[in-house]
Amino acid sequence: MPVETKETQAAVQAVKMAIEKYGPNREELIPILNHINQDIGYLPQESLDEISVLLKVPKSQLISVASFYQMLSTKKRGKHVIKFCESAPCHVVGGREIIQTLKNELNLVTCGTTSDEKWTLEMTSCLGVCAVGPVFMVDDDIYGNVTTEQVPQILSRYS
Repeated sequence: MPVETKETQAAVQAVKMAIEKYGPNREELIPILNHINQDIGYLPQESLDEISVLLKVPKSQLISVASFYQMLSTKKRGKHVIKFCESAPCHVVGGREIIQTLKNELNLVTCGTTSDEKWTLEMTSCLGVCAVGPVFMVDDDIYGNVTTEQVPQILSRYS
């Protein structure tokens, strides 16, 4: 019998809270997944297992939905998630320099999560604010018209 860890307990508890809030309906799958993702920071396998049982949804379908939506993640992320816009409008106004500055500040060679698990850097195709590029998001905060000089100051706002 598998040992139940704190992470497993937290995952199961998050599922129960989400289903209590939205109801045990397949139609509420995306809000349920989003609730858990926001609560825990990602969708652990234990949460997908629990949802599969409670909503009678195949786990393959849950993984398909979770991997389709960028707001959801099945991989553990850092405390703060940075989403960098790599679309053409951001690229032509200095996006390449901003992403390199972010990687340097976070001590990352590629996108991913820092060793201290404080930051996760992800690329996204568009944040919908092309007029103020280059743009990136930290958690739910959007920063536009960013310069390389502003990057350290922006990151320092997050503990």
